[in-house]
Amino acid sequence: MRALQRDATLSQRDLAEVVGLSQNACWRRLTRLRQEGVIKGQTLRLDTTALDLGLTVFVMVRTRHHSAAWLERFRRSILAIENVIDFFRITGDYDYMLKIVTSDMNDFDRIYQRIISKTELETVTSYIAMEAIADNRDLPA
Repeated sequence: MRALQRDATLSQRDLAEVVGLSQNACWRRLTRLRQEGVIKGQTLRLDTTALDLGLTVFVMVRTRHHSAAWLERFRRSILAIENVIDFFRITGDYDYMLKIVTSDMNDFDRIYQRIISKTELETVTSYIAMEAIADNRDLPA
């Protein structure tokens, strides 16, 4: 799994060589991991700076509303914003955390206006990332 997280483009033959298995054993293990839902697909990582998405903002949201209907409206409105790349319901002082990538403050303000216009929120606080020290790390496998 670590080898695939580092490079999902590895051929089955190359992967088998890296992990020290025969190609058939490697294929069986990959098949089992996919069937069990451990491997959920393959993606690639894009460079945010190269795509002019160099501003990362963490948005913390607090609400007084916790009904299923409110949550569904909020969830739909947030997931409709493609710049929101991570979206969590959390514990603590806030109820939700969003990770947003965008080109600049003007673009973030446009996204912010969309967020606050769709559902009633109590508090929205934004934190701008100055540097990504560790981003998109592989899962421990």
